[in-house]
Amino acid sequence: MNAPIFAKHALRSSRDEELSVFLIAGEPSGDLLGAGLMRALTKRAGRVRFAGIGGPAMQAQGLASLLPLSDISVMGIMPVLRRLPQLLATIRKVADATVAAEADILVIIDSPDFTHCVARRVRRAHPDLPIVDYVSPSVWAWRPARARQMRSYVDHVLALLPFEPAAHARLGGPDCTYVGHPLVDDIAVLQPNAEEQRIRDVSPATLIVMPGSREAEIRRLMPVFGAGIARLREPIEIVLPTLPALEPLMRAEAGKWRLQPRIVPTRDEKYAAMRRARGALVASGTATLELALAGVPMVVAYRVSRIEEVIARLMLSTDKIALPNLILGRHAVPEFVQGDCSPGNLAETLQQLLAGGGARDAQLAAFQELTSLMDIGSGNPSDKAAEIIERLARERLPSGTRAASRANRRRASLGVNV
Repeated sequence: MNAPIFAKHALRSSRDEELSVFLIAGEPSGDLLGAGLMRALTKRAGRVRFAGIGGPAMQAQGLASLLPLSDISVMGIMPVLRRLPQLLATIRKVADATVAAEADILVIIDSPDFTHCVARRVRRAHPDLPIVDYVSPSVWAWRPARARQMRSYVDHVLALLPFEPAAHARLGGPDCTYVGHPLVDDIAVLQPNAEEQRIRDVSPATLIVMPGSREAEIRRLMPVFGAGIARLREPIEIVLPTLPALEPLMRAEAGKWRLQPRIVPTRDEKYAAMRRARGALVASGTATLELALAGVPMVVAYRVSRIEEVIARLMLSTDKIALPNLILGRHAVPEFVQGDCSPGNLAETLQQLLAGGGARDAQLAAFQELTSLMDIGSGNPSDKAAEIIERLARERLPSGTRAASRANRRRASLGVNV
């Protein structure tokens, strides 16, 4: 559902006022989304004052972050439990800072284990502050009851995946709009030109290997990935993209492989490898969507700890984990999870994809369908997100009332009748 449309003259008259936006990003991917949103809001609204939490990308856009991202960047059940007392104290601190900032709108960006706790506290303390969730939590796969619960503290969800608005409507969640995934902006640099397409078909084949972007993922998947690749029968060139911070770990793990990869630590090198790759072995995550948009047939694999596996079996409400499969609504790419993530399974399926034939052709056809589903028409995701956020902020407090509302809240906090 889209946010309500209101009179153009009301918007026009309110744009002269400074817009105050409080942003909370919880990890590097959210930092990049937040930076794009800040640029788009400044372009749309002109005078914008930003406060909140963000990383280097958001700070480069003028945000003075209240905390470093490392204080709140935590994923998975067990890491959250281990840091629970610290996280609870930080949640209280950030919620208090949000209310004190007297912003026109709060935008929480991904990291729901942290940002949603802050949003609930802010809603109780400041019920009239609009709250937007940029990146829907995976309610369609994990704990679907969260969607209905979100209605009490989130006014609008900005979705990165095209099926998410329908999922929120089905589950009784907040209003939700598909604004597009940031990878939509990268399609032109992901897809190969004629020469790169030719290279995909020559020997030796380029195999791109992506075992995740978190230390635990890398340690769990690199040994089985290396063992699977060692079983391939045809000559291949292996390219292993990584991030600069993870490069030492990746080199240490890759050093144990029989076939040594070429490790590339920059995004440009990663995209260049994708444009030339004939196939991919990849951990479940955003990389699967990058590869699909680049037209690279893939094998998807994942492993978690034993306790996380037990919890997931109890709480997961989908039989798919790869983003291309979730978007398409079917198993277009093979998934090997937990015990099925074995060297033999990975090698056998990769061999078929690299050799060509029906399985490879089916994936390529599915990726064309996925690219069409991801299309957002004109504009880009950041611009579409900024449009909705500005509209909600200005709609809730019409022109000329913003300063008075802030003064009233300040007096109320001091016990003065208003």
